[in-house]
Parts: sequence; structure tokens; C-alpha cells
Amino acid sequence: MARFTLPRDLYHGKGSLEVLKTLTGKKAIICVGGGSMKRGGFLQKAEDYLREAGMEVKLIEGIESDPSVETVMKGAAIMQEFGPDWIVAMGGGSPIDAAKAMWIKYEYPDITFEDMCKVFGLPKLRTKAHFCAIPSTSGTATEVTAFSIITDYAKGIKYPIADFEITPDVAIVDPELAETMPKKLVAHTGMDAMTHAIEAYVSTANCDYTDPLALHAIKMIDADLVKSYNGDADARASMHNAQCLAGMAFSNALLGIVHSMAHKTGAAFSGGHIIHGAANAMYLPKVIKFNAKDPVAAARYADIADFIHLGGSTTEEKIDNLIAMLRKKNDDLNIPHCIKHYGEGGLPAETGIVPEDEFLAKLHDIAANAILDACTGSNPRQPSQEEMEKLLKCCYYDTEVDF
Repeated sequence: MARFTLPRDLYHGKGSLEVLKTLTGKKAIICVGGGSMKRGGFLQKAEDYLREAGMEVKLIEGIESDPSVETVMKGAAIMQEFGPDWIVAMGGGSPIDAAKAMWIKYEYPDITFEDMCKVFGLPKLRTKAHFCAIPSTSGTATEVTAFSIITDYAKGIKYPIADFEITPDVAIVDPELAETMPKKLVAHTGMDAMTHAIEAYVSTANCDYTDPLALHAIKMIDADLVKSYNGDADARASMHNAQCLAGMAFSNALLGIVHSMAHKTGAAFSGGHIIHGAANAMYLPKVIKFNAKDPVAAARYADIADFIHLGGSTTEEKIDNLIAMLRKKNDDLNIPHCIKHYGEGGLPAETGIVPEDEFLAKLHDIAANAILDACTGSNPRQPSQEEMEKLLKCCYYDTEVDF
């Protein structure tokens, strides 16, 4: 038996933010990030709509990128004091992910972060509050997923919380919120969405319900991501829908080791963070080559190539064409091909932010942690410690995967 879970209601299209005025409750808390929602007027609109619905409103502002365990605990304490029956999270993946984790701690004050990270092991939520997610970026799709990524900075590790209990009750996918995304964010979130869709399609947990969502998302992203990056408004709106479809797919089909590696390298190095979407973009071509040694995965990668008309007469040619397409996307989006050339802000650089000696010193532990990541179990080819280290080296140096 398998399960397929999505939000109870998903509202989409321009102006759909207005649906907030139809929510019923007494108190709502809004969780937001660094200020883009305030500058764009969307935070004020959300507050006004919730007050129109008859609710008292409180804000948790300033949630950082790659939210920390400490941020989660502080936010949960604010929720405990205020007592909301609606948690409304708006912005990029970070404030929504943080709010999901706060929600767990709000409903179960005695739960530890370690217990929250037990895969599909959460207690029942919604005893105190329901959850509404409103994305402003077109990539993470956390508004429709059973996942939240929280960083333990003391350990330098990003931890995925995975449980259908944290799938939001309401998702509002309003493209107006994504219209002002900066180009770099368009690039990184867009390649995150592409990775979601491709990993979901080849995951060992794929099914008839997730495959159409993944394939259609890949087709839309292939057609519209670069155009969105270059300022096309219609393509930007299309990408907001495409990333959501990819999220529906991976929330139910799960992911693979592209994400395992991205989670464990993102906060591992002293020179700075590797932005999640950029990490996925760099690692995805290498992982496809690695996974393609599995005949079932190879056939499914070839299916993707056929679906978006990449050409090729053999499975191997089709996979090579898929990899070439993804590498060209990185070029078009100004994303480097490897960690060695990953510079400030995720841009290519001759000398990146991760020195070779630090990478090699931490390689064994990063590989071990990646193997233990929640996303590894559904990858079509299970890597050994040695293989994971080799794969990470290919991702550092941009060398050929031949094992």
C-alpha cells in the first residue's frame, strides 16, 4: 500500500492571496523572512485579509535563509504564548520550512528536535492549529510537501523533517508574489524544482500518481526557466505552477542522493554556504550518470529525454542528451558546474569558497552523513561509502562519473 497526500485546498492564479479572508479562526500568526514580502506589500495584504476574516494577527519576522534549530525553538515559544489556530507562512522555502517545524513544537512542547527528525514518525498535528503556506519563490514547493529542512549550525548539517503531518492544509500559489524575484533566485530555485521532478520520476517510490506530475513539471521547467530568468513575466508565472507540480510529485515519490548530498554539503564549509538550488544544479548531472548504471533508472531517465524531445537512438545517448541539457541550463543560468568553482552568491569563480584541503578533510564525514540522509533510501542506486566519496569528488572537480 502507498499513500498520496496533498493540501486539502490549493488556490492558484493571480490574486489568490485574497482567499485568506475566507479562513475561519480567532488568531493567526504570520511567519515571514527577510523583508521582501513587506516591501512588496504582500505582508500588509495578508494581515488585512486575516483581520477581515475576524482574526487577531501576530507576526514572526526575520526568519533567516537556511533556518536554524534555534529559530524554530524561539518561534514555537512565541506561538505558545500567542495561541494561534492558524499558522500562515509566506515567502521563500525558509520561512515556510521554519514555520512547519515551529508548528510541531507548538503542538507538542516537550518534543525534541531529534524526535522531530524521525522520518515519518511525528504525532498527529492540528490539535491546536491549521497551516497555510504561501510561496514567493518558484522552487522549494514546500507549500505542498511533507518536508521541512532545518539546519543545525553546531554540527554544520541540514536535517530534513519528513512526515505527511506537516503537509499544509491550505496552499496559495499566487504568481504575483514571485514577480520580483531577483535573477539569481530564479536560477537557483528553478533548478531546485527541476531536481525535484527528475528525482521524483526515478525514485524507487514513484507511482502512477506521481509520474505525470513529475514529467509535466520537467517539460514546463525546460520550456520556461531560462525565459523566466531573462525576465519573461508569463514564463515566471508558469514556473510558479511548475515548481508546485514538482513538489506534489516529490512529496509523495520522495527524492534521491542529489538532495542527500546538497543537505550535507550546504552548511559544511567555513567559507560560506552552498545555496541549496545551486548545489542541486551542480550535482544532478553527476548523479544521473551514477544512477544510470541501474537499468531501471536508466530507462526512466531515457523516458524523460523522450518526453521533452531531446533525441537519441539509444538509452545511453538519451541520458547523455539529458545531462547535456542540464549542463547547458546551468550555463544559461550562470551556475557553476562544480564545488571548486562555486563562488560568492552561487556564481562561478576561478577560486571558489570551498578550498580543496577543507573539502578533502571533511569528505569522509560528509559522505557518511549523506548516506544516512532521509533522501538516500529512495535513490535508485544505493551508494557505498567509497562510491559516495568518489561521487562527491566528481562534484568538486567536475570530473567524469565512471563507476
